[in-house]
Amino acid sequence: MNKQHTYTLTTKWTGNTGTGTSAYKAYEREHKIEKENKPHILLSSDPSFRGDKTRYNPEELLVASLSSCHMLWYLHLCSEAGVIVVDYVDNASGIMEETADGGGRFVEVTLHPVVTVTDASMTERANALHHKANELCFIANSVNFVVKHESSCVVA
Repeated sequence: MNKQHTYTLTTKWTGNTGTGTSAYKAYEREHKIEKENKPHILLSSDPSFRGDKTRYNPEELLVASLSSCHMLWYLHLCSEAGVIVVDYVDNASGIMEETADGGGRFVEVTLHPVVTVTDASMTERANALHHKANELCFIANSVNFVVKHESSCVVA
C-alpha cells in the first residue's frame, strides 16, 4: 500500500508598489511563504531577474530541498548501519540554464557533503551510504535532472 502525504503552504506576493504589474519594472519580486505555526520565509527572484539579493529565491530553495532531503536520508541510513556521524556540512550548488524563450531549467545539482565520523573503520561504509540516500531521497526522485554527489569523509 502506497501512502500519500499532502503538503500545503501559502505563497503571498508582497511586491506591489502601487501600480501592480502595469509594467515589467513597476513591481518588486518580493514574496513570502507562510505556514501556520512556522516562521515566514522571505523570497524574491534571482538578482539577474530584478530580484532582491538579500532574500532567498526559488532556485536556491530547490537546491536546499535536495541537500536537506539527502542529508536526512543519509543520517537515517548511518544510524541504522552503525556509522556514527558527528558533523555534516554540505555546500550544495545547482546549475540552471536559460532557454531562448526566456524560461529555463536546472541541468544539475551537485551536493558536496563533508561528513565527520568517530572512527576510521566507518569511512568506507559512510561514503557508500550516499548512493543509497540518493536512491531514497523524495526530492531527488522528483526532479528531471542529475543530482551528483562529491562527498568526503573525515574522522573526528
